[in-house]
Amino acid sequence: MARTQARTKTIRRWRRNMEVGDDKAYVDMLTTLSEGSVRRNFNPYTDIDWDSPEFAVIPDDPRWVLPGTDPLGRHPWYQAQPLDKQIAIGMWRQANVAKVGLHFESILIRGLMNYAFWVPNGSPEYRYCLHESVEECNHTMMFQEMVNRIGADVPGMPRMLKWLAALIPLAAGPVPIMFFFGVLAGEEPIDHTQKAVLREGRSLHPIMERVMAIHVAEEARHISFAHEYLRKRVPGMRARKRIWLSLHVPIIMRVLCSAILKPPRSFWKEFDIPKSVKREVFFRSPESRQMLSDVFADVRMLCHDTGLMNPAAKLIWRICRIDGAPSRYRSEPQRAHLPSAAPEAVARVAETIPA
Repeated sequence: MARTQARTKTIRRWRRNMEVGDDKAYVDMLTTLSEGSVRRNFNPYTDIDWDSPEFAVIPDDPRWVLPGTDPLGRHPWYQAQPLDKQIAIGMWRQANVAKVGLHFESILIRGLMNYAFWVPNGSPEYRYCLHESVEECNHTMMFQEMVNRIGADVPGMPRMLKWLAALIPLAAGPVPIMFFFGVLAGEEPIDHTQKAVLREGRSLHPIMERVMAIHVAEEARHISFAHEYLRKRVPGMRARKRIWLSLHVPIIMRVLCSAILKPPRSFWKEFDIPKSVKREVFFRSPESRQMLSDVFADVRMLCHDTGLMNPAAKLIWRICRIDGAPSRYRSEPQRAHLPSAAPEAVARVAETIPA
């Protein structure tokens, strides 16, 4: 009887957490994001002219050389390679990043649909989750088309995550807070690296520039929702569960970040890259460690604001080597990256997307 009552209380608490109508600020935020999805949206096959001559992928195109903001691209070993090998490595790596992105977004779509299945009638979260799911479906088609055009047979996510891909979305229903932290662990690294590439201001292949700029423009809404969802829910958790969550968040961030940013084993073997380079690039060099810290500055800010940055949690963040100062506001650019071409690149794409 006691167990039945406990389960009943848990279910009632879970259902109460689904109700958001009494939080006007949160509802207004959801309405703004949903209306933004209506006003600014794109179709990957009508708003990207894949068959345009300028989008053609041709051999020996130096625009595929990895930028200096890429962990491997700035390494002396890579920069010492012949131009044709730099191009081949760059094309393979960019294709695999896109493949990892579409694998992650496939998991995200299924999780969002699973979460939306349980929300009550009239909830503005339902509409927003469906808008985001549609946009992520478009992103997966866009990323796969980029992979197909490059022509590299890349594997994408590590094998272990592929095996777990069917299970992870199931968490969005019973444990949505953990799921949405996982969402940030996947979205923040991709968003950060794409912004860094665009900020560098160097000449990129049009496919790469177009896909990145569109993704950054729409992903801003998706990351904003995940942050606000957690900002609303986490403070209401019981103290014991909040402490448990605080210790696991940095581990989730580090594990998924490594899975997304580190190329798979086949990459190092195919291009005969020394193990010493692999170890230094991911993530022993000071530059790589700084990049890890920068990637999760916004998440650290969220953890500070929601009571998840206690002394024990700070230690875990440090052990995971992703500690550092929190952002003062979301998407605050790092000082070293202030000269920025990213807003112009995103703006050029936004102008071509129908209102």
